[in-house]
Amino acid sequence: MNTALLTLPAAASARNTTNNENRKIWTSTWILAALLLLALIAGLTLGRYLIAPTRVLEILFSGSGFDTRDPEAAMAARVIESVRLPRVLLAALIGAGLAAAGAALQSLFRNPLAEPQLLGVSSGAAFGGVLAMLLVGDGQPLVIGALVFGMLALAAVFWLAGGKAATAGSGTVLLVLAGIVVSGVFAAGVSLIKLVADPQNQLPAIVFWLMGSLATADRDRLLLALPCVGVGLIALYGLRFQLLALSLGEEDARGLGVKVALARALTLIAVGLITAASVAVCGIVGWVGLVAPHLIRMSFGADHRNFLLNVMLGGAAYLVLVDTFARAATAEEIPLGVLTALLGAPLFAFLVRRIGHGLEC
Repeated sequence: MNTALLTLPAAASARNTTNNENRKIWTSTWILAALLLLALIAGLTLGRYLIAPTRVLEILFSGSGFDTRDPEAAMAARVIESVRLPRVLLAALIGAGLAAAGAALQSLFRNPLAEPQLLGVSSGAAFGGVLAMLLVGDGQPLVIGALVFGMLALAAVFWLAGGKAATAGSGTVLLVLAGIVVSGVFAAGVSLIKLVADPQNQLPAIVFWLMGSLATADRDRLLLALPCVGVGLIALYGLRFQLLALSLGEEDARGLGVKVALARALTLIAVGLITAASVAVCGIVGWVGLVAPHLIRMSFGADHRNFLLNVMLGGAAYLVLVDTFARAATAEEIPLGVLTALLGAPLFAFLVRRIGHGLEC
């Protein structure tokens, strides 16, 4: 009896410790969710046409902007609902997708430098987009061409890596090498198209699109990207435990009951779908999938219960803030891909130095 009574406080203390740890872990998720919300409000508020946050909330929740007789309120409602809302939502979707894709590849390849462009899907999608611009024109053909050729590039990578061999133990090296080959071929195709494009009309549009931009974001592009990126995000979130096991090594993953070949194939398909859809709607936007996972890992840890969700929220907030700065900082909009590279490269260099100092200690 005395022994049983003595174990009760110990069990209660263990439960309290577990509950405290869970609260600490999920606190980071709530912080990032709040940051994303603030980033979305900032994206809807800031720009060449400033709109007060209270007016933004009124338009979003009341929907009365178009019914008012106040011309200024009607203009603000049109700007929010037709221009800024689709843009910030698309930026959040693309940011979440690219960040999650980068985190998944870093776990899958056990390489902190892995990012979505590693598989050659970005180059394939870029080739499809510029080919459509050359032969048909901008708009829907560009989006469809980029999406189709992006997935064709992923299929080519699987084929070059040997199909089933790509998901075997040595498949990581084969996939990386195949991605380099496919990326080089499609990059050469893009250069050839730029060479033969009309220098007065087509070439400037091609160059601007390749630098990445959400200037053409609208509801149609948001609705096109949503199912592709959404399916990819759901798949990666469902594979989060398998990805954690794979980051420990293939043998350890098998020991934990992970079907390595299936998990690897599903991860690559999800990453390819996210990357192709992202390039299709906004061009090539790099560094998000490389920087965001490292920032989240160093700031909040990499607990398997919420790491991928934190990466999605952090990547979404990051790209929304960068895109808001890109269109609001100067009179001429800065290409999004250029800005993510300018911000991402020094930030990643800082992270590398910090990791290096940690290893020395």
